[in-house]
Amino acid sequence: MKPAAFEYARPATVAEALTMLAAAENAMVLAGGQTLGPMLNLRLAQPALLVDITRIGELAAVGEDVDGIAIGAIITHAAIEDGRIKDPANGFLSRVARGIAYRAVRTRGTIGGSLAHADPAADWLSCLTALGAEVIAAGAAGRRVVALADFVTGAMQSDLARAELIVAVRVPKFSGDARFGFHKIGRKRGDFADAIGVAVHDPERGRYRLVASTAAGAPLLLESTQRPEPRDLARRLLEAGFAPDGIHLNLAAAALRRALAAAEAQ
Repeated sequence: MKPAAFEYARPATVAEALTMLAAAENAMVLAGGQTLGPMLNLRLAQPALLVDITRIGELAAVGEDVDGIAIGAIITHAAIEDGRIKDPANGFLSRVARGIAYRAVRTRGTIGGSLAHADPAADWLSCLTALGAEVIAAGAAGRRVVALADFVTGAMQSDLARAELIVAVRVPKFSGDARFGFHKIGRKRGDFADAIGVAVHDPERGRYRLVASTAAGAPLLLESTQRPEPRDLARRLLEAGFAPDGIHLNLAAAALRRALAAAEAQ
């Protein structure tokens, strides 16, 4: 299988990349290429222009302020797995990264590319929603910050405009007492998940945040000040809008229960 013909460009700056995206009617951004590559070969994606952002230094930078860490869009899963960036979630990001696909994929796949594709089965989408992360996007009108919970609008659909680019993902810092759990249900390691559950409890903030992946796209977020009862999770998912599909509802509830148990076992 071969992709349809396209033009290729490799900008050196964010501004240059945005100019290219704005000028082309049908352009796509290439970062790690672990999702886009197969889509091109299957001709599910047929851009007239492919904009390769892997040589833009700004997108590989990591910034820090008093409240959080901004992770550059082209930082790879492997870099996070190996602890090459500061982890504001006490090592949780490294644990999640370790379970993404296979090492060969993790050395190429990027955190920004994963979020831009908005695949419901992607690990980062559920994980970072539970952490309260924000997407920093750049476009002709400047930069804007969007809560990840509002960024995904559907399966493989996001709030990102045609000529916009994710430049970073900002993850808030957590206290040393914070606890995190992540559980993925799939046929075998490396496969796309059938269900993902994430649990975050930071006693300093007095909040529980539980997230379940959904086939509709955006993960479903459950928040409370009290410890969620594991036996009530299926009911709470239904009340929050989870589709009343028996199999997938049971999988999502099971993933959440195991994520909550993992967080409490830390």
